[in-house]
Amino acid sequence: MAWFVKQETFLRPYAEMKPHLQAHRSWVEQRREAGIVLSSGYLVDGAGQPGGGGLLLLQAANYAEAEALVLQDPMVRSGGVEWRLQEWRPSVGDLDVG
Repeated sequence: MAWFVKQETFLRPYAEMKPHLQAHRSWVEQRREAGIVLSSGYLVDGAGQPGGGGLLLLQAANYAEAEALVLQDPMVRSGGVEWRLQEWRPSVGDLDVG
């Protein structure tokens, strides 16, 4: 299985995105319970304040499978985020992702 990273940036104020964020968290937990390997989190600025976006790390067989999963994400479906998906190929480091 390959690793993929979805990076997103809010296009709307947090107050408008909050319901979609809550749906996103439930969606992530449901996928994890179904055995999909993924982890989601938000980005913060230098002062530790939320920076209006986040990352989703996931495993999938290929790009098409990862993209199909990401397109189901309530944050993406809301139209309130700009996002991009890239495959990540770890080569050096201490994370046990190989």
